Amino acid sequence: MIRLSVSFPARMDARAIMPLGLSTPHTAPVSFGIEGARLSCVTHPETGQVIGIAAPEADRITVTYDFIPGGAGYPDTMFHARDSRYTRTAAGLAQDAVAVAQAAGGGRAGLLALMAHTAAQFDYGHPEDRFYDGHAEVPQLCGLTQGSCVDINIYLIAALRAAGYEAGYVTGYFVPEEKRTWCSDGHCWVVTRHDGAIEEWDIAHFLKRGRRDIEPGLNPRPGVRVAMAHSMGWTLPALGLVDAKLMGPPGWLLPDGRLEEAEAQEIRLEGYEVLAAA
Repeated sequence: MIRLSVSFPARMDARAIMPLGLSTPHTAPVSFGIEGARLSCVTHPETGQVIGIAAPEADRITVTYDFIPGGAGYPDTMFHARDSRYTRTAAGLAQDAVAVAQAAGGGRAGLLALMAHTAAQFDYGHPEDRFYDGHAEVPQLCGLTQGSCVDINIYLIAALRAAGYEAGYVTGYFVPEEKRTWCSDGHCWVVTRHDGAIEEWDIAHFLKRGRRDIEPGLNPRPGVRVAMAHSMGWTLPALGLVDAKLMGPPGWLLPDGRLEEAEAQEIRLEGYEVLAAA
């Protein structure tokens, strides 16, 4: 069994919100547990993903996910674009993406060219201001930009879809080989579906290792990962939540409808060897 747990201090003025796990060809969630809170669930109407809502009942909340190796294929809904400020592509970016793919000859060569193009736009980092802040769509970039895995993949998905490629955005956790039993935060990656082939990409991890020769594969940095949810631009009518960027590690849904990251999260993994061998 593979078990991932996330523990964090409770706050009584908000409800905790978290995805319940995503089945992929690598892992499948088989159970979910929670301590320190009363759980209810809502469903994302466009993708069918289930989100847990936790009302704190103690000073600390711990959520536990059990996974097994292997699972269903990536869901078809993951590759469908929905109308969101995080998925709309600005005209300039769309023109750039089409030109890059066409110059490479289209097909898989065009897809690879867009990976290289995206890597060339970014230095890895966590800037206070994101390149898409204040925009109603994913904008064109005109110079080297600092960005996290979230930022890089927002740009990548927008570019791929503008050029006619199917692509999906996955959020979850990456546990590096040197840690094995823990990590400090969430992670995200991209999946493409082209000519019937599914490929996974993690440009951020290439950039963190000083590489821009982007190749498919989840772990240019040795480690394992589990998926929690897919897609950007979350609207949950049952909660009054409109166009939230993504669902990943637990966060707080405030009374005014805003989301805030849950601070001081302790993320633990059991079963690293099982995942690594899968």
